[in-house]
Amino acid sequence: MVRLIAVLAALAALLAPSGFAGRSYAQGPAPVESELNLITPVSKFIHDAALKAFADYAKERWNVTVKVSAIPAGTPVAYGRITEWKGKPEVDIFWGGESALFEKLAEQKLLQKVEISTAAWDSIPASIGKPKPIPLKDKDGFWVGTALEPYGLVYNPKRIQRLGAPEPKEWEDLLNPKLKGEVAQCAPTRSSSSNATYEVMLSRFGEDKGWEWLARLAANTGHFTARSRDVPTVVAKGEFAAGFAVPSYMAFEEKLAGFDIKFVAPTYAFVTPEPMAILAGARNPKAARAFIEFLLTERGQKVFMERGLFPITPKFKVQGVPGSTAELAVEFTGGVRSYFDREVANVYDEAVAAKRSDALKVRFRSDIEAKWEDLKKK
Repeated sequence: MVRLIAVLAALAALLAPSGFAGRSYAQGPAPVESELNLITPVSKFIHDAALKAFADYAKERWNVTVKVSAIPAGTPVAYGRITEWKGKPEVDIFWGGESALFEKLAEQKLLQKVEISTAAWDSIPASIGKPKPIPLKDKDGFWVGTALEPYGLVYNPKRIQRLGAPEPKEWEDLLNPKLKGEVAQCAPTRSSSSNATYEVMLSRFGEDKGWEWLARLAANTGHFTARSRDVPTVVAKGEFAAGFAVPSYMAFEEKLAGFDIKFVAPTYAFVTPEPMAILAGARNPKAARAFIEFLLTERGQKVFMERGLFPITPKFKVQGVPGSTAELAVEFTGGVRSYFDREVANVYDEAVAAKRSDALKVRFRSDIEAKWEDLKKK
């Protein structure tokens, strides 16, 4: 009888629905909680789709109805709120922005280890890019990348043509005198994409020359938006000719809305892995881990690939039938299907960025924000 029970148990395990490699949620009364909450700078265009896809999956996989929600917040704002919660967070997951801030949260013991399956963790390479490798996951296991996304520049072809300026391809093209008052950007105090791209300039040129370059950019800047998402919007509408430090998917969202806007990832454009972490004290840690693992499957990655982002693993590529949203995304981003198929030039140093983060914002306020009107007159 004991042997028969053992055989039946083994057979039941084999017949149980398959989950993610290395982990089974089929056993136990509560495979995931019935709620999942995020705080994120990632736009509604992305996070709504990702959360809906996971909720659908949870219903199919475990017959659990997961109530999902997201608090939209710029990366610096989200970081500030997480520190204010002091280990008693109102959400489960922090998603998006610079990995340097995730490192700072881990140091403050405000993150717990993601502890996803070995197969899911190992599917993501440790880093990408040269000469400075961009980490795609935390060596200590506190955060993991979800999708690759370049922070580039956008422009309005018709407005550029009217100004008599060449279509911009590199960062330096934004300093063209014909673009005076025509550049839109968001302050690095409110945007991680701006902060990271400011870091790129400081790493390329050094502190003194880097700030000189950024001051010249400010002189050509006609508008600092309230949030980074607004930069491609004002360019798409033809209010400004070009935008600085724009995430690829934000530009693609405007393209899908029917606007004439172009995106370029210049040399040394920072590529973020859109980090995701589970907050210490999260009330729904099982759902949080299941969400992360889901996003790393082909089904999860397709949510991103159809919206102007790129796969975080080498085994997937942006691909679709002719005329599909995925193929339009490939065309829009210059024919790129995977960032693992090309050389990624990177000078952004995560360790330096983490140490310089506060000082960068302080200097922006004193050297750019406070002097902007004078800079524009030069």
